Amino acid sequence: MPDLFKVAKFGGTSMADATAMRRCANIVSSDPDKKIIVVSATAGTTNLLSEFATDISVDQRMAIAKQVREKHISICSELNQPGSLPGEVETLCDELEAIASRKQIMTLMLRDEIFSYGERLSSVIFRTILEEVTGEKVHLFDARDGIKTDDNYGNAEPDIDAISDKCSVLLEPLVVEACVVTQGFIGSDSKGASTTLGRGGSDYSAALFAEAMNADVLEIWTDVTAIYTTDPRIAGDARPITEISFDEAAELSVFGAKVLHPATMVPAIRKNIKVYVGSSIHPEKPGTWIVKETRQKPVIRAISLRRNQTLLTVHSLDMLHRHGFLAKFFQVLADYKISVDLVTTSEVSVALTLDSDLNAPGNQKLTEKILNELRSFCEVDIEGKLSLIALVGNNLDKTAGLSGPVFGALENVNIRMICHGASSHNLCFLVAEDDAEEVVRVLHKKFISV
Repeated sequence: MPDLFKVAKFGGTSMADATAMRRCANIVSSDPDKKIIVVSATAGTTNLLSEFATDISVDQRMAIAKQVREKHISICSELNQPGSLPGEVETLCDELEAIASRKQIMTLMLRDEIFSYGERLSSVIFRTILEEVTGEKVHLFDARDGIKTDDNYGNAEPDIDAISDKCSVLLEPLVVEACVVTQGFIGSDSKGASTTLGRGGSDYSAALFAEAMNADVLEIWTDVTAIYTTDPRIAGDARPITEISFDEAAELSVFGAKVLHPATMVPAIRKNIKVYVGSSIHPEKPGTWIVKETRQKPVIRAISLRRNQTLLTVHSLDMLHRHGFLAKFFQVLADYKISVDLVTTSEVSVALTLDSDLNAPGNQKLTEKILNELRSFCEVDIEGKLSLIALVGNNLDKTAGLSGPVFGALENVNIRMICHGASSHNLCFLVAEDDAEEVVRVLHKKFISV
């Protein structure tokens, strides 16, 4: 094993075409410590496969499969020495067209099998490009042999012990010999069926590989140069963050920052693996290091915005000086695998937020069946078109005089819900979607860009 072991992940824009792939290959070849390379599907491919996996006609599926084929064969045509690569790509595309040609029920299991072709195609091509750039042999490893999960298709839960065992037996010998290219986002269950870790799960895959292989560093190469103090598209005075703690980065990813998949931090924290976020387009620009302890700990490090929030409020007099209501309420949500974000309570009411983003893991929705079960023992109110604002930093629960200036700056904005004190790293509240961007700009100008 190398003295310094790095796992590097490259996203969809980094895999966009042959030129982008060569840039990534140069990043890998410049650092011999990068031993496992995790890649996403080429830009736009997962969207095509998502359309493929809906209730459409055989002819429509065949047309999409041909688009996928043309897209990847076109990349192969730009290689200097493609060798057997076009044949490998054609074989995978033949399999996808075979699925398209059959009339069948589009189960969640089949959807995950379909989605797996995006990463399988990009990894086959990138392995060849990396060999072309480095002049050295590169192994291709099927992530489904290493990332073992349960059978919750579409949003599978990794089996950490099984992943460790499989990587030790199957992946470690390959790494000793050469650099290894593998896929993000996909895994397999105990029966060998393909599974996926939820949309955007390639970061999570890379973190799981880093954890299983006891890596020193996990690198996330994307289309942005760093993690910023807020979204630069919203606030022009946003600036890159050179160093941030695990806890802060985890809060940012959960509360809307798009640079990292929310689950990425968990394996890194478990093994204290440093994480670097950089740009594959401009690798020379300094990125962001995510570490256990930072040298500076500002009260407010960054501000994030999470759109498409739903506020669910339930009311019942049964809560008044009685026990058991909350257990019953949350059991219903648990039974339907509804993930809750923020919670506030009063004597007779509970308010909580749900992510209603259609791209969120599991695409959770409050169906009439769930609502009717809740209405059997409480009144239910649902409010949509909301956004969640999170101020992320350090010791926010112990900093006197913070809430006044924050909400004083927003005196003309209706605040729907506030959560403060549960975490020392965030202060969160809900506002109407139409107000959200201006709220971010006002708070960023007042507390960060000074």
